[in-house]
Amino acid sequence: MDSRIIPAADRLPGLPEHQNVGIFYRVRITGGQLRPEADGDIAESVWTPIPGVAQLRRSSLVDIGLTLAQTVPATGHVAPVPVGGLIQH
Repeated sequence: MDSRIIPAADRLPGLPEHQNVGIFYRVRITGGQLRPEADGDIAESVWTPIPGVAQLRRSSLVDIGLTLAQTVPATGHVAPVPVGGLIQH
């Protein structure tokens, strides 16, 4: 789990600070077919190889999750991810 405060200054003008909470699970794919969520908010589902993630516009939570998976810190926390370019809050 990761929790951090996004200051109002880092958000669109007029928006207050925001607490961002991410819950991460270590999983193993055992089968099945990737598909959109029926009647849900997900329009398309695709697998992206980890090296390809750096070229995607993404939430900072993606980079936090990747760092957690790669380092498995004893505290369960990693340093803040710099926001900018393709990385958004």
